[in-house]
Amino acid sequence: MPGTSRRASAALAAVALAGTLAAGCAAGDDTSRGASLRPAAAPSPSGSDCWRAGTSGDDWDDWDSWGPGMGPGMGPGMMGRDDCSWGPGMMGGYYWQRGDGTPVTTLDQARQRADAFAARLDLRVGEVMQFSKNFYAELETPGGKLATEILVDPADGDTGIEYGPAMMWNTGYGMHGAGRTQTRISPDQAEDRALKWLRDRGSDLTAGEAEAFPGYYTLHTLRDGKIHGMLSVNATTGAVWDHTWHGTYVATSEP
Repeated sequence: MPGTSRRASAALAAVALAGTLAAGCAAGDDTSRGASLRPAAAPSPSGSDCWRAGTSGDDWDDWDSWGPGMGPGMGPGMMGRDDCSWGPGMMGGYYWQRGDGTPVTTLDQARQRADAFAARLDLRVGEVMQFSKNFYAELETPGGKLATEILVDPADGDTGIEYGPAMMWNTGYGMHGAGRTQTRISPDQAEDRALKWLRDRGSDLTAGEAEAFPGYYTLHTLRDGKIHGMLSVNATTGAVWDHTWHGTYVATSEP
């Protein structure tokens, strides 16, 4: 599969979410969902790495719904690239750093990739987690405050801002910038909101501690006290976003 297909998943999410999340988040819609990270061997959806107009928020993890064309006002050549892919040049290279093609198989290797990306933003790496589909890392400010979340592609070391809440809700390092939201949801309320979201869907998972990022919270979902996955809660609307793209939890590395 061409290398651009893996990087395109993030661009797909960024474009689709920008058009669909505005209405849902403003209304406090708690059914927001993110795009699944495709395994490296998966074929490009519908033979293309571009977003098809009309794709709904409920289709972000349905790869058959992606196809040729971009949303209104978008098209080939977005951000100066003619393949609708994600990489250097996209958003000025701010959100993504291309790997060297070497597979990342350990937490230590993932931390090295995360360190290289964090240095671009004058941040440092905190917790790093390994999942079956990707590596995840929290980035912190020099003062120790949580700043944003990133993903490392295990296939080739590509590293970038995590799509979903980190890209769409983060008021410090996301696509929408600062000053667009007000914190109305406390950490305790975020935990309650996440637990209610799980119960409403018949899940037996529980919600862990809410960690505050700019504009939103991220929580581990737990089964019998052990990490299962992640949810994020918008700090203004209370909307809940399930991180469906990680796969199965494997291990964690603390700084």
